[in-house]
Amino acid sequence: MKILAVGAHPDDAEGLCGGTLAKYAARGDQVTILVATNGNVGSPTLSREEIGAIRRKEAEHAAAVIGADLIWLNIDDEFLFHDKETRLLFIDAIRQAQPDVMFVHSTNDYHPDHRICGEIASDCRIPATVRLIETAHPHLDKVPHVFIMDNIGSIGFDPELYVDITDVFETKCRMQRCHESQDAWVQHLYGIDIVTHMAKSATMRGMAIGVKYAEAFRTLPMYPVTGGPHLLP
Repeated sequence: MKILAVGAHPDDAEGLCGGTLAKYAARGDQVTILVATNGNVGSPTLSREEIGAIRRKEAEHAAAVIGADLIWLNIDDEFLFHDKETRLLFIDAIRQAQPDVMFVHSTNDYHPDHRICGEIASDCRIPATVRLIETAHPHLDKVPHVFIMDNIGSIGFDPELYVDITDVFETKCRMQRCHESQDAWVQHLYGIDIVTHMAKSATMRGMAIGVKYAEAFRTLPMYPVTGGPHLLP
């Protein structure tokens, strides 16, 4: 299968579904991580250009941990909006990845970039199949199935599906640790280590199904539903 994880920021997919992506990759599925914004305001000392370049390199290194492809849309951090230009970028990126399955942000997550990214990605799954919407890549033949990822901190998210990631948890941690500048930025703002913070959510979700670590999802409750839980690894 072909899998596309759509994250608003360079570390989002790793933090919210990195274990699931690692399981797909380990069994031979083709994994792509789409990063919408470039993290170019997340530094107390560096310029926008400097931190943006660093964040891209870190995203490349994280994707390489599991052999995933990376699509980098390079939209300014904190300024992701649902307009025609951005929608066309997403449609073309989805067409480039040709996914059977997509993972997207929940539209009630804490960050506006997350909420808007989830909305755009979900709304573009059908237009990506429409021939007369022209982009650089050809239209898809079928609508991908969409899973909604957990919220940051697992706050305000009611799971219906879980993936046991105990056996790939260290791989997920390695992916997240590639994002050193984001870890430094979050520690600067909130005093939080991103891997430790992620592990708390993974532990809590694991307790719900009797395993050490898990990730939580929902199926997008919109027509057409083109798959189901059997598509999770």
